[in-house]
Amino acid sequence: MRTATPETGTEVTAVTPAGVLPKPRETGTLRVIPENWIHPLDIAGYFHRQARLEVDVGCGKGRFLLARAASHPQINFLGIERKLVRVRKVERKALRRGLRNIRLLRADAAYVVKYLIPPDTVSTFYIFFPDPWPKKRHQHHRIMDVDFIKALHRTLQGGGKVHFATDHQPYFQEVQRRLQSHAGFEIIAPFIPADEERTDFEVLFAGRTPISRLSVRKVQ
Repeated sequence: MRTATPETGTEVTAVTPAGVLPKPRETGTLRVIPENWIHPLDIAGYFHRQARLEVDVGCGKGRFLLARAASHPQINFLGIERKLVRVRKVERKALRRGLRNIRLLRADAAYVVKYLIPPDTVSTFYIFFPDPWPKKRHQHHRIMDVDFIKALHRTLQGGGKVHFATDHQPYFQEVQRRLQSHAGFEIIAPFIPADEERTDFEVLFAGRTPISRLSVRKVQ
């Protein structure tokens, strides 16, 4: 079977049998480079250890990811980011700081959560300031749609959490309605990052617009 990769759009030949986890490629970097893009990844294999997994969806320039990983070395962190320049920048910083509990995957985040992360493997998803696509004709591009929320639920472990933040109030209300209506989630106290964990976006726009936060826990 031939398929286009979400990372580059180039065709690759998938040779891994269905149901078999592909082995991680040794790259000498912190990047996750899948052998194919159609089967779930052996996430733990890329870290070479078993540990709790937390995922930063759209890690951007990495301010939150780097600070969080530094203060929680016992946890494995996967940062997903589509822009190569950002992935390279975060990787350089992580290597300089000796943060070996970070891995980076350059790809579309929605595709990764829906197709590449195995079920019941993630303890926490962080989804901070995703593009709100404010124009009505573009809103179908918003990541927090019904199918993505189903994928979050499927890939979370029991009791796993989703932490969401945005400065776009209409988008927040839409996400809040969808999460509240999902029988598999319950609303919990919102996650408030430490000052050093605030994203580059939040630091840049601090005080300009109010930030809305929402957290949920998987209950079934």
